[in-house]
Parts: sequence; structure tokens; C-alpha cells
Amino acid sequence: MQLKSEQYFDTIIIGTGCAGYNAADWLYNLGRKNIAILTEGVSMGTSRNAGSDKQTYYKLSMAGDERDSVKEMAQALFAGGGMHGDTALVEAAGSVKAFMKLVLLGVPFPTNAYGEYVGYKTDHDPRQRGTSCGPLTSKLMTEALEREVSRKGIPVIDNTQVIKILTEHNAVIGVAAVDTETGAYRVFACDNVILATGGPAGVYEHSVYPESQTGATGLAIQAGAAAQNLCEWQYGLASTKFRWNVSGTYQQALPRYIAVDPEGRAREFLPEYFGDPNEALDMVFLKGYQWPFDVRKLAGSSRVDLAVHGEISRGSRVFMDFRVNPTGLEGGFDGLSQETRRYLENSGALSGTPIERLAKMTPAAIELYRAHGIDLYTEPLEVAVCAQHCNGGVAVDINWESNVKGLYAAGEAAGTHGVYRPGGSALNAGQVGSMRAAEHIAYKKQEPRGIRPDLCVDIPEITFSAYSNVAEKLRYTRRAMSRDAAFLRDPAKIRELLGELRAMRDNRVAAVASRAELPALYKFYDTLTTQIAVLSAMLLSAETVGSRGSGFVEGAGQPAEGYDTQVVMTEDDISRFAPARPIPEGGGWFETVWSAFNRRMGI
Repeated sequence: MQLKSEQYFDTIIIGTGCAGYNAADWLYNLGRKNIAILTEGVSMGTSRNAGSDKQTYYKLSMAGDERDSVKEMAQALFAGGGMHGDTALVEAAGSVKAFMKLVLLGVPFPTNAYGEYVGYKTDHDPRQRGTSCGPLTSKLMTEALEREVSRKGIPVIDNTQVIKILTEHNAVIGVAAVDTETGAYRVFACDNVILATGGPAGVYEHSVYPESQTGATGLAIQAGAAAQNLCEWQYGLASTKFRWNVSGTYQQALPRYIAVDPEGRAREFLPEYFGDPNEALDMVFLKGYQWPFDVRKLAGSSRVDLAVHGEISRGSRVFMDFRVNPTGLEGGFDGLSQETRRYLENSGALSGTPIERLAKMTPAAIELYRAHGIDLYTEPLEVAVCAQHCNGGVAVDINWESNVKGLYAAGEAAGTHGVYRPGGSALNAGQVGSMRAAEHIAYKKQEPRGIRPDLCVDIPEITFSAYSNVAEKLRYTRRAMSRDAAFLRDPAKIRELLGELRAMRDNRVAAVASRAELPALYKFYDTLTTQIAVLSAMLLSAETVGSRGSGFVEGAGQPAEGYDTQVVMTEDDISRFAPARPIPEGGGWFETVWSAFNRRMGI
């Protein structure tokens, strides 16, 4: 069928999280006001619905006498591997500007009595660059940016699922969408699209992403955009009834890990995997600091992840039990390592049961679960090793533009996060990236492209079936991904699954019975497109590089030397290695920089 566009916009932003709202707000401030935000649901997404025990925002140091510089922060980002040096420099340089905007919008990042934004060290961080508003930092950021977008009257078109980014001559000309309530098609013409749909959360069955978050990376891939590092994920222990990371004090409180088999028999299992109960307790404690699964810690805290996964793969359900002390504490705490014992002592928690220790250290952690119908005082907490963050995504340049002209990606949808990213750097990357995309759109010279509001688009007709199997097909692919292509990876199984999913895509195996199911149908094929790209990247990395932070390949040994200088790209289902761009020199002679700035800004 042929449809005409309803309206023309200079820029369409897809997504209502931190990155999407920030992009719209910056565009408006920079004079580009013919813009709109399209979203499947304003209240959906990870920014608004996720957090951790202390959600971190990573930025340049802004307190005390600790020495820091833009170049040093860029080097910390780049050192994680799989990251381009020029985007690392941009994220470092833009961190203060992006952070202070949030402060001015009312996000309550704490200061000391003198107004310094005192920080703390986070993982993979050589400085004290981390700051936080508490467990829901990204939610507070989203709400502040949403208020600003609403105040300015920027249109937000809700219940609208984009199903295709329309291109011509490798440039954006519009988007096609479907109404999530009625299944009706909608078309909008535009010059630019900023994809701010979060990470590809719908890829896995075992996921800590909010259930409302699915991602839309497939939109960019289908439009011809290259992707990078789609093999790089963070996996970690998370609760499954209510999706939440069980990092930090959830582990440092030293809960008891129990497995319940299909017959209902429960047993404490970690001592079996470690041999020494006290070693098991020390590894659980370290899991609080070292929450993501990491192949470099296979002899340490990542053994906890392997043990949990081993029990689940044999058909058991696994729980963290805060009601009773684990084996090893019968005679007290003297058998623990000095680090574990000192931390608990300094926290006033060197006694009692796990729930009593958790209440001493982070009472809000208990209230969080109680607010979602789970009482840690009276019931155990079911957990699994879950996907938590995709460190890859759409490949972008220093303006967060893809290889498709006018198509930008920001937030977790952009593949700028590297392999071992410092904790909290994703929040900074989302704010800096969306700001850079907006600035590039606002200041670039618009070339006449003949785009009109009456743009006509051909939408393939969907034949409705007597039955619907789309939910069943999505469950199947997600389960297969969690089984064969998560933190444990077997190249043979990945290759087999890749062939199977390609066949599912090519044969159009999903069916729906009514127009109301069209959003689910398009979401399935978007997810399937992403899963295929992820598997392609994983296959290359598993067969060529071996073990890495996010995935363990049995028998492959440690990561190949020099891996830090390579980035995985995907194109037409085929992945390849490409060299990471180095960190530029930066700086410059002021008068020369000023002149170039004026030309760039049209001053």
C-alpha cells in the first residue's frame, strides 16, 4: 500500500529516555524547533525504570586537589578496549558541559559545603570521577529533561512505534511507524533522525532490562547503518521476578545462595563449587564490587556467576536468601578475608543475619524490593545471570552520526561504550552524544534534498493468519540467545543458531491474526535483525579473539594481545575487525580554534 506523510519535521527523535529528551532540548535551544519526539510509550524505557544500589554518573573530576584533565579521562575511557579514541575525547571534553546542564535543570547531584562535586572511584576508574543521586539517578535525569521539553512545548507523539527509517541515496528522508493501540500506519518526512531507543534489550530471555524496554537497533541496521561491538555486553546477577541488579551491598551482606530443584528440594550450593566455604563468602563479597561477569575473574568472583548458571542449566531455580547465614559463618566472621571483615566492621555490620547486615548498610535496598511486592525478611530472592547493558550499537563518528547521512544514534543505541567501560560512563555518553548530535544538526548547512510533507511511501501488505505465533517465536529466539550466546559462548552453537535465525528471517516465519498485533510483528523482526547481527559479531570474536570481558569461550584462553585496538563491525550479517581510531592530540592554538569555531557555528 502507498501512504503519504502526515507532516514534515527537520528532525525526529525516537525515544523518551535521557538521551532522547536531551537531544530535543538541545535542538530547541540551538534554534531548530521544527522537531518532534516519537515514542512507543513515554513511561517506557531503561532510563526511567532502571537503576542500581548507587547509580553512577561518570564525569571529569570537579573537587579537591586531585589532578585530572580531559586527555586523562579520554585515556581512561579508551583503555577499556574496543572504543574509538576520538569519541572518547569528545565524551571527556563534553562531560562537564553535559553534567552542569543537568545540575541547572535541578538534578540533585550532591556537593560539599563549598559547592564541590565530590566524587568516588567506580570500576575501571583511576580517579574519583563518579557521582550519584542514589539508586534512581537516570530516572531523575529523565524527569528533569522531560519537564524542560514539556515546558518548551516540543511535541511528543506517543504510542507510535517506528518500523522503518526511510532513506534515499543513503540519506534519511523520513520514518514509517505504526500506532501501538490501533495498528494504523503513520508516515513522517524529515531530514534527520536521532535514534535514542536504548540498548537492544529484547535480544535475551534472561535480562535485567525493564520489561518495557526492547530497543530498536534493527531499525538502523535495516536502514544500512554499520554497527560495532555488538558482541560486547555486560552480564551480571539480577533478580527475575522484579528486574534489578543485585550488585553492591546485596552481595556484601553475604546472603546464602540456594538452589531449588524441580522436585522442590533446596540446598546451599556455593560451598560445593569452592570447596572452602570462607572462600565462597569472600567471592560473594567481591561480587558486590565486581558485579559484571568478567573472564579475567574466572578464578575469582566470576565463579559465582558460573555456579548460578550451572544450577539453572540443570533445571533448578536459584535464590539469594537473606534470612539465614550461609555456611562458614557458624563460628563468626574470623574466617573471612581481611578486606571482607574490615568492610563489614567499618559498616557496623559484622554480626547478625544477611538481612540485618543489609539493613545496616543500605536499608533502601530492602525497601526497593518491598515496594515491588518482595519482602526480603520473609522470602528468598530469585536470581539469574542476566544481560544488563550492550556496550556496542550503531557505529558513529564524533558527531554521533552513522554512515547513513542524517541518521544519528545516542545513548545505549550508539556503540561508543567500549569493552571495560568505567562504571557510570554510559550516562555521560548518552548526554554528551545526544548533545553532539543536536549541535551537528543545528550548525550544519542544510542541503536542499527535495523532501516534502507529501512524501509517498510503499508499505508491504501484511496477510493476516488464522492464528498468531509471533509471541511464541520471540520467546524461542530469546531463550536460544540466553542459552547459546550470552556470557558462555560456544562457536559451534553460535554458528548453528545464526543459520537458524537467518532462515527464520528470510522465510518470514512469524504470523499475526489481526491489525492490533502489527506492532508485535514488527518488533519481532527488528529484534531478529539485531540478534543476527549480535551472533555474527560474537562468532567472529569467539573464533578469532577468544575470551573477553563479556563472553567466555571454553578453551580459548585469554584475550588476544592487541585486542584493545580493534573494533567489531557488522555489515550484511558479516562481521569484520577494524582498527580503533586513536585519541587525537586535542588542544590547539586559541586563535586558530576560535576561527574554526566561528566558521563551524556560522558566526
